[in-house]
Amino acid sequence: MSAMRNRPIPGSSGIVRTMSLLGDPVLHAACEPVTEFGAPLARLVEDMFATMYEARGVGLAANQIGVPSRVFVFDCPDDEDVRHLGHVVNPVLVEADGVTVRGSEGCLSLPGLEAGTPRFDHAVVEGVTVTGEPVRIDGTGFFARCLQHECDHLEGRVYTDRLTGLRRARVLRAARRAPWARTG
Repeated sequence: MSAMRNRPIPGSSGIVRTMSLLGDPVLHAACEPVTEFGAPLARLVEDMFATMYEARGVGLAANQIGVPSRVFVFDCPDDEDVRHLGHVVNPVLVEADGVTVRGSEGCLSLPGLEAGTPRFDHAVVEGVTVTGEPVRIDGTGFFARCLQHECDHLEGRVYTDRLTGLRRARVLRAARRAPWARTG
């Protein structure tokens, strides 16, 4: 535990950035792989943590703050209340399996809205850290949902894209009527 004590809290030196909302083109296009590692990438990750915490989220993809890069951050519990904290650069969802669970899902880019969204109960993401070190993240339950949700963002998908029928129609109607909805 002492090693953690000497490290700064993620996002503590970051700047809260403006959230991209449903309808913003950056949310609906695949993100580009990160090729340059250094201070600008580290700053982006810090800003992403600061923005996620300010919005009271459990995960945030770079395109949600208008940056079309393959990066996401997370501070998310699993179903056993174990906290998972970190970031992934150039993540690849290498496994998504187990039972499919329809659970309530929301998104910082669709504030105030939630819908029962089917996700696998187990997910594994591989990528690298801001310093280029390989990382493998294994998640179950709610944390697996978070990993799949963030990987979807980097492919230009939001959770409403996984919905069908009445459930999809309801949440999209609510999004059109939301105070933050894009007009015109």
